[in-house]
Amino acid sequence: MRNLVCVSITALSLAMVLPAHAAQLSNDARTAVPHEVQQLVVVDYRAMQNSDAAMQLRDRVMPPDLKQFDDALRKSGLNDNHDVDQLAFALFRPSSAGDQLQTVGIAQGQFSVEDVLANFRKQKVRPKIIRNNKIYPMGKTGMVLCFVDPSTMVFGENEAVKQALDVRDGLGPSMLTNGAMMDAMKSVDSEPLWSILDQKGTQTMMRQVLGQAGSLTDYDSVRKRLLSSWYSMNFQHGVKFDLIISTGDAFAAATMSSLLNAAVVYKKMSGSEAEKSALGGTDISSSAGQLAVHFAASDSGFNELLKSSLFQSMVH
Repeated sequence: MRNLVCVSITALSLAMVLPAHAAQLSNDARTAVPHEVQQLVVVDYRAMQNSDAAMQLRDRVMPPDLKQFDDALRKSGLNDNHDVDQLAFALFRPSSAGDQLQTVGIAQGQFSVEDVLANFRKQKVRPKIIRNNKIYPMGKTGMVLCFVDPSTMVFGENEAVKQALDVRDGLGPSMLTNGAMMDAMKSVDSEPLWSILDQKGTQTMMRQVLGQAGSLTDYDSVRKRLLSSWYSMNFQHGVKFDLIISTGDAFAAATMSSLLNAAVVYKKMSGSEAEKSALGGTDISSSAGQLAVHFAASDSGFNELLKSSLFQSMVH
């Protein structure tokens, strides 16, 4: 899950200084996300661009592969300060054989499509035609883009974009047919930053978290009962992070609650002073088959919270 690990951590870092806007995906954007999506991360990009502190923090923490996405956006001819409202990244399992995950980006906003296309023509950039879709290279980044409508752009590596266009054009199932992920989205898409994970993504995340506490034996007993998860961030009064994990039953949720509490205790004992302080605001509980994790920190304390390996594992 390396690509979305980077996206999640960077997006969370950026979000600490953002005002509370909602980052919702349009229906056109949702239809471009393949059914086998493992993780989806959505952030209010306009709010990020309007914050000097967020941009400075982005420059400090942004990993190389996310910088590639960001550079590709700018080189496409878009004015990212005004055109892009929301930015989403979907990590999905491709329809072809193999376990290699692919990442596709989806940008939403009010794009000056004709100006962008005029810039491409001026540079003698020719599109590749797939059905009614025109796919343009994004400079020398190795990525491509396609405007699926005046307010939605799909971009990324060529094969990932092609698969996103296939599902949007009805040649394969989209995320709209993934009931678990659509239900998870309803719980968080009113927040300025949110993410949803499917069963495999949730299981991977929890194994990473509990591996630190040496609790893998107990985890394996309930692993298959982890169905999906979602998290969101709120920044109106300090920084609040809420993660919900949906399990098959109350026993599984209670077991995972015990394991996670043990992981927090372990990290408080073995971690750095910064991690111990950051994890002081952690609350873990279970109810009605769901595990809930809540972190809270002041704006000034959020950097320390982010440095905690336990916290980073939870948002991968």
